[in-house]
Formats: sequence, C-alpha cells, structure tokens
Amino acid sequence: MQSIEDTSEVLLSTSTAKRRDQLAALAAVAMSAVLFAAAAPFAKVQLPAVPAFIASYQSALALNDLMTAFLLFSQFVLLRSRALLWLASGYLFTAPAALLHTLVFPGLYSPTGLLGAGPQSAVWIYMIWHVGFPLFVLAYALHRRDRPTSVDAVAAPLLLAISGVAIGLAALIWTAIAYDTSLPALVSDGAATPALKVVVGAIWCVTSAALVVLAWRRPHTILDLWVMVVLCAWLFDLSLASLLNAARFDLGYYAGRIYGLLAASFVLGVLLADNVGLQARLTRLLQQQRRQNETERARFIARERLFSAVVESSSDAVITLTLHGKITSWNRAAEQLFGYGADEALGNDIGLIVPSERRCEVDGILERIGSGEKIEHHETVRRHKDGHEIEVSLSISPILDARGTVIGASKVARDITESKRTRSALTRETEERRRIFETSQDLILIADSYGQLMQVSPSSLAVLGYRPEEMAGRNASDFVYPPELEAVRSQMRDCRGGRDIRNFEAQLLHKEGRGVVLNWMASWSEPVQRHFFIGRDLTEKRAAEAQFRQAQKMEAVGHLTGGVAHDFNNILTVITGSIGILADAVAERPELASIAKLIDDSADRGAQLTRQLLAFARKQPLQPTDFDVNALMNETAALLRPTLGEHIEIERVLSTDPCTALADPNQLATSIVNLALNARDAMPQGGKLTLETANVALDQDYADANAEVVVGDYVMIAVSDTGCGIPPAYLEKVFDPFFSTKGVGKGTGLGLSMVFGFVKQSGGHIKIYSEVGHGTSIKLYLPRSAAAPTASTGQQAPDTTGGDETILIVEDDPLVRQHVVTQVVSLGYTTLAAANAAEALDVLERHPEIDLLFTDVIMPGAMNGRQLADAARVLRPSLRTLFTSGYTENAIVHHGRLDAGVLLLPKPYRKPELARMIRIALER
Repeated sequence: MQSIEDTSEVLLSTSTAKRRDQLAALAAVAMSAVLFAAAAPFAKVQLPAVPAFIASYQSALALNDLMTAFLLFSQFVLLRSRALLWLASGYLFTAPAALLHTLVFPGLYSPTGLLGAGPQSAVWIYMIWHVGFPLFVLAYALHRRDRPTSVDAVAAPLLLAISGVAIGLAALIWTAIAYDTSLPALVSDGAATPALKVVVGAIWCVTSAALVVLAWRRPHTILDLWVMVVLCAWLFDLSLASLLNAARFDLGYYAGRIYGLLAASFVLGVLLADNVGLQARLTRLLQQQRRQNETERARFIARERLFSAVVESSSDAVITLTLHGKITSWNRAAEQLFGYGADEALGNDIGLIVPSERRCEVDGILERIGSGEKIEHHETVRRHKDGHEIEVSLSISPILDARGTVIGASKVARDITESKRTRSALTRETEERRRIFETSQDLILIADSYGQLMQVSPSSLAVLGYRPEEMAGRNASDFVYPPELEAVRSQMRDCRGGRDIRNFEAQLLHKEGRGVVLNWMASWSEPVQRHFFIGRDLTEKRAAEAQFRQAQKMEAVGHLTGGVAHDFNNILTVITGSIGILADAVAERPELASIAKLIDDSADRGAQLTRQLLAFARKQPLQPTDFDVNALMNETAALLRPTLGEHIEIERVLSTDPCTALADPNQLATSIVNLALNARDAMPQGGKLTLETANVALDQDYADANAEVVVGDYVMIAVSDTGCGIPPAYLEKVFDPFFSTKGVGKGTGLGLSMVFGFVKQSGGHIKIYSEVGHGTSIKLYLPRSAAAPTASTGQQAPDTTGGDETILIVEDDPLVRQHVVTQVVSLGYTTLAAANAAEALDVLERHPEIDLLFTDVIMPGAMNGRQLADAARVLRPSLRTLFTSGYTENAIVHHGRLDAGVLLLPKPYRKPELARMIRIALER
C-alpha cells in the first residue's frame, strides 16, 4: 500500500512526466500554435472597442492566478521546495498586476484611469506584469533541483515571498504611475510605438530564456510540462497583443488576451486535477487503512493473548504500574521473587517492595518514564516480603496509549544477587591479573601455537625497548637471538607436550641490537591454545653481581693496601731517613754515593707505588680546596711541554666562564700528568693532546644511565689524544689496578686506577671514550664550587732549623721510633718516646713541659693516635699535636678529607719535611 507520506509520485508537481503527459502537453502547444497561425494574419484588423472585455478578462485572469498561487503555496508547505515558492510567487505577482492594470486602464473607469494614472501608465503596468511572470518562472527552473528546506523554515520563506511580491509590485506600479511622463511612450494615439516593440521584444526574449532553461533541466515533472505550455501561450499572447497587432481593440489585441487567460487556466487545471487525484487516492487509502486496522485488531488480540502467556511463563518478574506507582499487573515470577501474591500486590503502591531509603529513586524513575525515557539494566535493591533485601536488575519502559501518551510503566525485574557476587569476584580477579600484567617488571608474553604474539606486557619497553604494540602480531622468533632460536623452539615443543618450563635462560634482541638475557618460565594452556611466558631480565642482576664482585675486590684491595701501606711506609720511613744520613756520610766517595742515590730512588718509587695503591682504594687523605681549574690547567700544560716532547702538540680549550672546583688540586695535577703520559705513549709518532674545561650539569637522565652519578653541577676536565685508541674489549678494565696494555716492564698499571680512585673519592665521575685508530678522550667531572677560588699561599721552603722545645714521640714500631727520635734530637729538640697511647698518657702526666705530641695514627691497643690526641687535650688543653701515618683508616680522614684543624705528616718522609712540619705545628 502506498503511504500518504510518500508524495514524490503523488503530487503532479513532483511526479515524473510520462510519455502520455508529454504528448498531452505537446498537443496543447500544437493547438495553441495552430490558433496563433490562424489569427496572426488578421492581427491588425480593427474591431469595436469593448472596455468591459478588459475588466471581465483581467478579473477572470486575476482569479485564476490567485487560485493557482494558493495551490502552489500549499504544495510548497507540503514539499518545502524553493522552486515551488518561486513559481507560486510568480502567480501571486500576476494576479494583483492584472487587477491594477484594469484600474488604470484609460476609458474603463475614468478617461485616463484611476489612481492618478497617465496615458502611458496602463501600458507600462502591462509590460511589468508580463516581464515579471517569466522572471519568476526562470527562478523556478534554476531552483528546481535544490534540496527541500527544513520544516521549521517554511513560515519565514512564505511570509518573505508574499511580502516581497507585495512590496516589489507596489514599487513598480508606483513608478509607472508617478513617472508616467518621464518614461518612454509605448502607445501614441492608440497605436504601438517603436519603443513598445523593443520592450515587448525584450520580454519575449526573457520568456524564451525561461522556456529554454526549464526545458533543459531534466527530468521533467508534470508541472514542468504545463508551465512550459504556459510559457508558449505567453509568447503567443505577447506576439499577438503587442508585436503583430496595430493598436488597441484590434483582433491581435483581443486574441492575445484570450491566450493569456488560456495560459492561466493550464496550470490551474493541472493543480485542480492534482487535488481531485489526491482526494481519490485519499479515499482509497482510507479504505485500505480501515481493512488494515481490522486485520491489525485481530492480530493484536492474538498477540495480546500470546504476550499474556509469555509474561505469565517468564522467569523474570514482569510488573506494570501507573505513573503514580500503583501496581496494575503482577506475574507468577514476581510472586516467587518478592513473596507477595497477585491479590496482595495489585492495587498497592510499588513501595510495597521498595526499601524506604530508596523511595526517592522510584519517584525519579517514574518521572523519567513519564517523559518517555526507557531505562535499561538499572541495578538496585528491592525488599522481599520476609524483609530481606534482593539485588535486582530493572528494565523499565513507558506504556503508551493509542495517541502516544505515556500512561504507565512496564518493569522487568531479574534477581542478580548471585550473578553480581560472581561477577564481582570475576571482576576483582580480572583486575588483579590486569594489574599484575601491567605493573610487572618481568616481561610477560602470550603467544598462539604458531608463536604469534597475542599480548605483550608494558614492561617490554623497559626490557627490550619495544612498545607492546610493536611486538604484538609478530612472531616471537623475530625477537630471539638467532643462535638460541632452535633451543627456544625445543622448549616450546616440550611445553606443548605438557611440561612446564622453569629457569630456562634465553637471550632476546633489544631494539638497539644488543642481547638481553632473560630467565624464563613457560606453560601451555590447552583450553585457550596459548603459550604463556614470563621472562625476568638478568641484566641488572648480573650487573649487580659484577658490581658486588668489584666492591668485594675493592674492599680486599683496600684492606690489603692498608695493611701493606702501614708496614711498608714504616719501613720506607726508616730507609728514606737513614739514606739521607748515609748519603751525607759518603758524599766524598762517588762509588758509594751512587749506591746511596740508587737506594734513595728505589725508596721513592716504593713510596709512589704505595700512594697509587691508596689512591685507587680511595684511602688517601685528600685536602680539597676551592681552586680555579683553568689556572691549574695552564700551569700543568706548562709543566707538560718539556715532558711530552716537541712531536706532540698541546692544545688548550678552556672555558671562558670561571671554573671553580672543590677538590685536592695537587691530586688533580698529578692525575692530569698521568693521563698526559698515557696519551704520549699512545702517540709514538706524534699527535695532538687537548686539555679542555667546561661547566656542565648532569641531569637525572644521565644519572639513570651512569651508576653512582649524583645529579648536580660539575666542572668537566677532558684530556684527549689522537693516538691509537683502546680496543673495546679493554675499556671496562682500564681502571683496574695493575692492568696495562703497554707490555711487561713499561708501566705499573696504576696510573688510571689512581685517577679513578681520586675522582671517585672526590665525589666526582669519570668517563672514557675511545675509538681504535682515532684516539681517546677521558673526562673527569669534579664537584663545582660556588665559592671564590682560595688564594694559593705557596709552599714554604723546608725549614731544617730545630728548636729547644720538648716533643713526645709516640710510635709502636721500634725501628721507626728509634729513627724518629734520632732525627728530632739532631734538630735540637728535647725528646721523650712512648710505644703506645697508655705509655704516652703516663709520660704526659709526669712531664708538663711537653710542647708537642708527635704520634702515629694507627697503633695497637685500645686507643689510636686520634683518640690519644683527644685524651691528651683533656689533660693539657694547650698541647699541640702533629700526626703521622702511612695509612690513616678513618681516624683523621672522613669522606676522603682530613678533618678540620688536623696536621698530618704522611709516611715516608725525610728530615727536612719532618723539621718543617714540627715547626708549623709548634707555631700554630
């Protein structure tokens, strides 16, 4: 059945023209053409003037056009087509134009016409009338394919069209009347002037253009065909009434107006026929609707019975109620769910099963239902007859009457107590597993039976450098280190055979290309056909193990160095002190003097070796100050010039900003010399040594990538060469003690280890960059200081003069004690000696004349040298103290620095150094 809303093929203004419609329109045009051809030769035959014909003809024409405009406006409201609005406006324009032309026609109501019209007003209004209509038809043709406007936009365009036609027509008519004498004369003595022929010709062209455009815009509707017929009649009208005739009231004049009336009747007839057709269709539709209603009623009754049976047999509670909450139906499932029988529930308020604290919720639901809203799967709590609460899921829909008004609510309630408990447990378990998957630091992979990765944990970015989405969808073999691929596949086959894999190590490829060793656990799930892998990155573990081994090695070296340094420096102290005496004694015998010099040099080498070991083990006592690194680099470069040789160029690239570091400047100078000598050995054929300084800031990213680095500001000192470079395999070993690439007898292997120990003990950082064949660059990062550099006081010349003060010498080693006593006595001092702290305190109590306590730091017994000094100051607050030691432990050195106010004479030392330090201590 065709729907009444389907207007596209019901209204003639939108129905596509068929063959018979085209033939009918063509017949009308042909008949008009035949009549035009018959009347044209006699157009100039003068007939009697009948002014009443004008009034009758134009009144009929105005009535036709008004009816046509009304019908077209009606179809515009229905179809919302702008083209129809333009066409209706055209007919609305012609109706009042025809009436106004009648009023101003000369001799009809007055000699010159009403409204103050002149002799030319009627002719100009006729031309305005006849040019207006084709223009509106042209607009209709151009807008015929436009989309319909919205429903809300009908009233405004309709009002705008009517008012626009009225205002425009009024303006044109006023112009034609008010400026009658100013406009060109179109009629003279009742006959047409040449100007009239020009104006009519222009109107004829506009009409022809409208006809051509309308004919060109296909497909045509039935209305299009008859509008084209009207335009053809319009052309015949213009030709007979204004071009071919001679004057008013001749045959052409009368025939043209008859054509105009005929043209107005064509579209009106089509629209009237359209309305008659609509009435017939509406009658048929109503009859079909009546039959359909009867069929639907019978079907509704059957469906109602079926629905009633379904509702009664449903396992869900189905309840209907009014918008005020009164229960109107209650099925068996509702009785079982809530415990109330139908006789108890029907007619009662829904509050019967609603806890009191949820009444507001029910009112809100009924309000939403009243506005037509549907509510799906609303979870809430209801109350059983015995008082216990039930968790239910409600689906509530509005009940509508025949007019679509909401009159009640239909509610389906399902008990979800158990399912919600199960769902909650499942949700909790799923969330726990998801959290484990997302937060695990271990790599978790889920793959199908072919090894295709289905899921990848976010930890893949930290472990392998890939985001999960970069790995998902690819085969796991793409990420396995190729030599281990077969072993991994074997493990997967065993896993599918039912064996769980534990502690299987396999190496995957990082995104950067390096290998990452993982310890794997794997299992296969037959129900889901998936492999589950958990891989723990062993990189940090192995690095920690290596670091722990290095720490143990360092600790062992430190203990060994401390023990060796203590005893060895005691021995060297005696040797270096004695060799000075011996050298003076054999100065006159060259052969013995050379031997003494050889012994002295060997002792110096032994002392230097001990200092290097202590530096590497970070056991040396540092004396850090705020100093200008650039000044130190300039001084060191000047010292290096003769040492390195002319074949090595020294370039200084020093920062233009002040570079003040907090470190031991003497140790830094020694470190730079060590690095420069290594660089010299790497450039036997010559090259360039570059000394560089800069202020840098090491951020958190750098600290994360380099262990033991503290974020902060540093002074960077770089020593770079263009030598042979260091092979990559050796880079991790270059700072180890006794490691050297120079060959046997060409170095101790302690130079770089000493630099490493000094930098680390100073709270800094060291980094080495090297490329074989291109050179090496070693960068030292020392803590930057905000203080001004400390002015250098310069080193005093050794003061070998003695004095007459009394000095208490405390030394546990008999040989060293005897040697020191001899040396101090030779300086003129009065000396007392003790082997340990207890003896020293006893001597102090018995000898108040003691001016200086000269004590070793490391001594056996309950008290070391520092503790002895503290106890001595309690007895003698003014007593001065000078420490000596070959290995201080942590007695007077903390965090690699001498404690404030402490004077230390490191072992081994010579007589001039001893004399100078005693005088410094006594004069403080």
